Amino acid sequence: MAYRLFEGKEHASIYQQYRFTPPSGLKDIIIQYLDKKKGPPHELAVDLGCGTGQHTRLLAPHFKEIVGIDVSECQLEEARSVPGYTNITYRTGTAEELPFEDGTVDLLTASSAAHWFDRSRFLMEANRVLKPRGCIALLGFIDTNISLNYKDCGDKLNRIYQEVKELLQPYTSNPVAASESKLQDLYDAIPFPDKERIESYQNKSMISVSRLVGFISSWSMYHSYKRKDPQGAEDLLANIQKRFLDEMGASSPDTEIEREWEYFCVLASKPL
Repeated sequence: MAYRLFEGKEHASIYQQYRFTPPSGLKDIIIQYLDKKKGPPHELAVDLGCGTGQHTRLLAPHFKEIVGIDVSECQLEEARSVPGYTNITYRTGTAEELPFEDGTVDLLTASSAAHWFDRSRFLMEANRVLKPRGCIALLGFIDTNISLNYKDCGDKLNRIYQEVKELLQPYTSNPVAASESKLQDLYDAIPFPDKERIESYQNKSMISVSRLVGFISSWSMYHSYKRKDPQGAEDLLANIQKRFLDEMGASSPDTEIEREWEYFCVLASKPL
């Protein structure tokens, strides 16, 4: 991976606490795509940029073996600390140098991580390690299209959220912008003729105010801002939480609001 922004122990802990597990319905679409293109058995999946393992664990029941790979050993320590499936192995590594033999992987996947990859090197490795008809599945979410709802103050909550995005915009890296484009450049570069995009997969869930603020604290641009102004960053989070609660007329940060998130997915199958 060309960028190394999430390696510290503190950031790994924040990821474990506040990053969202992708919707299970989108996972089902990925497995159905693999069933259609390659068919069973599903022996080996590799989850790239796996972080603390939310997406890895979601996929685990569908494969004989799944390997989560991340550049950050701190992230992987958090992933290993979660009790769960015995078929998961976590390994330090990158998407550009995969520790697998040629033609041995059924599925290469990444959740909210592919925008950090070196595009050409990753695609060369994908072509090398995938089995014939093996699949790529790269998913992410579009943060610009978030919708927050609570009684009659949804518009005000959304406005606060967008103000935070705008404030942190100067600290946003080019790869994050690539994710907001739904990985269009990466999709165009995939050499397999059999590929498709899910442009919009809507997902609704309830989330507490404190967890939403915690999610903001996991952003790469927030951490870039925090490195420049630690106290300002801490004050920003406290102010966001207070503004949310004031608009909602609520006192507890455990108060839940409805969030609607838009996900996307890039799918491709290696030819025979």
